[in-house]
Amino acid sequence: MVNIDGIEIIGLIAAALTTAAFLPQVYQTWKTKDVSGLNLYMLALFFAGVSLWFVYGIFKESLALLLANGITIVSVFLLVFFKLKYGKKSS
Repeated sequence: MVNIDGIEIIGLIAAALTTAAFLPQVYQTWKTKDVSGLNLYMLALFFAGVSLWFVYGIFKESLALLLANGITIVSVFLLVFFKLKYGKKSS
């Protein structure tokens, strides 16, 4: 059972802010299909790290960690997908 106390509320606010900050990059990449500024190695490392944070959130039963990292996993996966799909275009 997830425990929501005052500290978890701070975590939820932080999760909302940091996750929301990442979403415009996903949207811009989707709209422009410009992946030239995305580094696949960085995205892979970031995906691995966020996935581990998600697992940590499961063990800590932290709603903030689960929500933020769950949404970020999907977002990073989309950026990796865009990088692989749009990065192979020849000029």
